[in-house]
Amino acid sequence: MSLADSMKKLNDFDINDLDINNAGIWPAPVKAIVALIVFGLILGGGYWFFIKDQYAELQKVEKEEQELRERYENKAYRVANLEVFKAQMTEMEETFGALVRQLPSETEVPGLLEDITNTALGSGLDLQEVKLQSEQKRDFYSELPINIRVVGSYHELASFVSSVAGLPRIVTLHDLKISPQDGEPERLNMQVLARTYRYRAGE
Repeated sequence: MSLADSMKKLNDFDINDLDINNAGIWPAPVKAIVALIVFGLILGGGYWFFIKDQYAELQKVEKEEQELRERYENKAYRVANLEVFKAQMTEMEETFGALVRQLPSETEVPGLLEDITNTALGSGLDLQEVKLQSEQKRDFYSELPINIRVVGSYHELASFVSSVAGLPRIVTLHDLKISPQDGEPERLNMQVLARTYRYRAGE
């Protein structure tokens, strides 16, 4: 049968004439169309009932594989750099120990107050007050506030601040207030809160 005859027969065919019991006498194009539909339904059903869950499981496994790979690479990097990390830890411990040694103990605080007093006098300042305030406890250290009031010229005040920063113990300066001295415009009043720190090991 030629293609033209098949098309003519298909055009003359009425879908209402389809009889599932007589599928063998259906025109070839109709058989082909029905076969394609059935094949598509089989593929769709097979994907939905069998492949879909397996595909989702495959994605889950691939994700777990990626996570395990990243975890392995991270651990491998740590192992490869273990000696470097140990050296860095040793260096940090030494640095921390050096900083702790710069913190005054309770017995050294009077000496620190004396150092601040001598620094102020050595800078040419008139010392009005050097007074230790109440200790303030933090996580692993305590702050020891020291209220300082001095009078002097701008250069004398700058020399004092610089010298305090150079003390062997850690001292930081806060809340700096400077005002002119009454009747002496070249002399200045300075009030500053100095803070030193004490390591609270074992407390």
